[in-house]
Amino acid sequence: MTIYFEEEGELKLDLECETLAETVVEGVLDYEKCPYEAEVNLLLTMNKEIQEMNAEFRHIDRATDVLSFPMIDYEKAGEFAFLEEDDSYFNCDTGELMLGDIVISKEKVIAQAEEYGHTIKREYAFLIAHSMLHLLGYDHMEEQERLEMERKQKEILEQLGITR
Repeated sequence: MTIYFEEEGELKLDLECETLAETVVEGVLDYEKCPYEAEVNLLLTMNKEIQEMNAEFRHIDRATDVLSFPMIDYEKAGEFAFLEEDDSYFNCDTGELMLGDIVISKEKVIAQAEEYGHTIKREYAFLIAHSMLHLLGYDHMEEQERLEMERKQKEILEQLGITR
């Protein structure tokens, strides 16, 4: 597994951000029984920059906590069999499945941890798990989808020992 990790902005989270990201990404891939080694791009940024991206890509002109940019359009979330039919899903140099990009606002991580009454570590891990599920085809537009994502996020974080 490869995480291309980038951080911008003066604010730093009091965490080993890259190491924790690797743990959570690997935890999600194991939980979902992904049969491939995978790569993910992760950018930690500030509210101003994530607001600009949110406006550009989602036409919502406000800061958000996390943005997910999947590289794969799944017919059914978490089902990987169809990927064998198309080499373009895989990095030709490494053979890893290219899942997509995650962008997280560090300011939102801190604010939401305080708002929800848990640690910065838990909030950061939650946002990565949430975004990884999006990169694997899950969504929360319908109530049933939302409930499934919430259950999966909770179970993944519990398996990793990252609880409220």
